Amino acid sequence: MENSYESYVLSFKEYLLYELNYAKKTGDTYLQVLKLFGEYLKKNNLSFIRFSKDDASKYKAFLIQEKYENKTTSLNLSALRTFYTYLVEIKLIAINPFGGLRNPKVARKLPNFLKPSETDIIINENNLDDDLEIRNIFIMEFLYATGLRVSELVAVKIADLNFSDGSLKVMGKGSKERIVYFKACPKDIMDNYLNKARINILNGKRSEYLIVNKNGNSLSTRSVELIVKKYALKNELKSKVTPHTFRHTFATDLLNNGADIRSVGELLGHESLSTTQIYTHITSERLKNVYNKTHPRK
Repeated sequence: MENSYESYVLSFKEYLLYELNYAKKTGDTYLQVLKLFGEYLKKNNLSFIRFSKDDASKYKAFLIQEKYENKTTSLNLSALRTFYTYLVEIKLIAINPFGGLRNPKVARKLPNFLKPSETDIIINENNLDDDLEIRNIFIMEFLYATGLRVSELVAVKIADLNFSDGSLKVMGKGSKERIVYFKACPKDIMDNYLNKARINILNGKRSEYLIVNKNGNSLSTRSVELIVKKYALKNELKSKVTPHTFRHTFATDLLNNGADIRSVGELLGHESLSTTQIYTHITSERLKNVYNKTHPRK
């Protein structure tokens, strides 16, 4: 294997992060894929520069033979396709060997979402005297009202909130800014958190972040996950509930109440409409159940 492979991999990482604005986590994942690919090249005495379309097909077969799941195989092939696109762009090679190679089909799981009764159970807590409880209820209400990713929630700053129209600027995946709305978050819960609980939690400290811990820092994504899990267990919900469950519930409820799919996709920050279309399977299933239960001749 050429000694330069590693250097091209490192320059590719810079390209992902600073040219394509990929998240660091995605960049690290792609590097792991390229490390595995490098080991394969070395073991089989292959050149990454002279890697052919036939070689690419054999590598796909290798991943399948190694019993990688279709989802993982697709990730590997997508990462390598992007890597070789980069090599074409810098004119190191002329043709992307992975360009015409299809990813294996991945069965898409339907998103887990809460029914209205479950949403009410998990959010409608009575203990509003404890500041941390008030914050935790606000977190879940805000997730459901906005459809934010948990990583986006913990990055929200007070200055990002526009209280005049109930809008919020969010920096999403790929450093892409979008506008979401928080008017659906109950005003009494929001006021209670901002004007009482948050101030008490900070205890004289100052913080620019919306969601804070006792040290005045932004809450971690892991902490939010544990908060949501605690409330789900406390209320004995059978569904696996995570912060992302509120995002799925947000999208499903909007579509069930007549929102168009493109608008929902924009609110969620989806780059492709196909990503949002997974929710139409849920709403279609709901309509089928309504039909089966209510049509007099069914």
